[in-house]
Amino acid sequence: MPYINIKITREGVTKQQKQALIAGATKLLVDVLGKNPATTSVVIDEVDTDNWGIAGEQVTERRRKGL
Repeated sequence: MPYINIKITREGVTKQQKQALIAGATKLLVDVLGKNPATTSVVIDEVDTDNWGIAGEQVTERRRKGL
Protein backbone atom coordinates (compact mmCIF):
# COMPACT_ATOMS: atom_id res chain seq x y z
CA MET A 1 0.00 0.00 0.00
CA PRO A 2 1.97 3.06 -1.24
CA TYR A 3 1.80 6.27 0.74
CA ILE A 4 2.79 9.57 -0.87
CA ASN A 5 3.25 12.69 1.25
CA ILE A 6 3.45 15.99 -0.65
CA LYS A 7 4.51 19.05 1.33
CA ILE A 8 3.86 22.48 -0.14
CA THR A 9 3.85 25.99 1.24
CA ARG A 10 0.43 27.41 2.07
CA GLU A 11 0.18 29.96 -0.71
CA GLY A 12 -3.26 29.71 -2.26
CA VAL A 13 -3.15 26.31 -3.94
CA THR A 14 -6.62 25.62 -5.31
CA LYS A 15 -8.75 22.52 -4.79
CA GLN A 16 -8.34 21.75 -8.49
CA GLN A 17 -4.54 21.99 -8.26
CA LYS A 18 -4.53 19.65 -5.26
CA GLN A 19 -6.70 17.17 -7.17
CA ALA A 20 -4.23 17.32 -10.07
CA LEU A 21 -1.34 16.63 -7.67
CA ILE A 22 -3.18 13.64 -6.17
CA ALA A 23 -4.06 12.22 -9.59
CA GLY A 24 -0.59 12.85 -11.01
CA ALA A 25 1.28 11.34 -8.06
CA THR A 26 -0.97 8.28 -8.14
CA LYS A 27 -0.46 7.86 -11.90
CA LEU A 28 3.32 8.16 -11.45
CA LEU A 29 3.39 5.23 -9.02
CA VAL A 30 1.13 3.21 -11.32
CA ASP A 31 3.27 3.95 -14.41
CA VAL A 32 6.73 3.62 -12.84
CA LEU A 33 6.24 1.01 -10.13
CA GLY A 34 3.12 -0.79 -11.29
CA LYS A 35 1.28 0.04 -8.06
CA ASN A 36 -2.45 -0.40 -7.63
CA PRO A 37 -4.14 3.04 -7.64
CA ALA A 38 -6.93 1.70 -5.41
CA THR A 39 -4.46 1.19 -2.57
CA THR A 40 -2.30 4.27 -3.15
CA SER A 41 -2.75 7.04 -0.56
CA VAL A 42 -1.74 10.65 -1.17
CA VAL A 43 -1.61 13.27 1.58
CA ILE A 44 -0.91 16.95 0.94
CA ASP A 45 0.47 18.94 3.87
CA GLU A 46 0.35 22.71 3.54
CA VAL A 47 3.02 24.43 5.61
CA ASP A 48 2.98 28.12 6.53
CA THR A 49 5.90 29.94 4.90
CA ASP A 50 7.11 31.04 8.36
CA ASN A 51 7.58 27.34 9.16
CA TRP A 52 9.57 26.44 6.04
CA GLY A 53 13.19 27.39 5.58
CA ILE A 54 15.59 27.35 2.64
CA ALA A 55 19.27 28.23 2.88
CA GLY A 56 18.88 29.23 6.53
CA GLU A 57 16.04 31.64 5.88
CA GLN A 58 12.26 31.51 6.22
CA VAL A 59 10.41 31.22 2.93
CA THR A 60 8.34 34.25 4.00
CA GLU A 61 11.52 36.38 3.97
CA ARG A 62 12.75 34.87 0.71
CA ARG A 63 9.42 35.68 -0.96
CA ARG A 64 9.59 39.24 0.42
CA LYS A 65 13.05 39.61 -1.17
CA GLY A 66 11.85 38.14 -4.45
CA LEU A 67 14.01 35.02 -4.18
